[in-house]
Amino acid sequence: MSLDEYDTVLAELEPADGEIETAELVVTDDVLVKAFALGPGAELPAHEHADSTNVFHVLEGTVTVVQGEQSEAITAPGVVRHDRGVAHGARNETDETVVFTASLCPLPS
Repeated sequence: MSLDEYDTVLAELEPADGEIETAELVVTDDVLVKAFALGPGAELPAHEHADSTNVFHVLEGTVTVVQGEQSEAITAPGVVRHDRGVAHGARNETDETVVFTASLCPLPS
């Protein structure tokens, strides 16, 4: 048994153009780590977590991260912190699937 769950989870994430697929990697009483695979043209709408810090880890490809009024293309490997209450989202403006994780701590109430 491998401690690394990434390859197993990633093998199950195959979004079509414009689609998002997700999988939970870690869920405990105080943290959530979720994988996102965005097909070409897909968008995770901006949203916020009032009581949690959210950290994106860009693992594959280039994803355009939206934070408040800003947006920036982040190429793997990359890390983006979203402070509590700050609207954030992501979109795939490339022709390839992009993969990133989002870690929330503490868990939203």
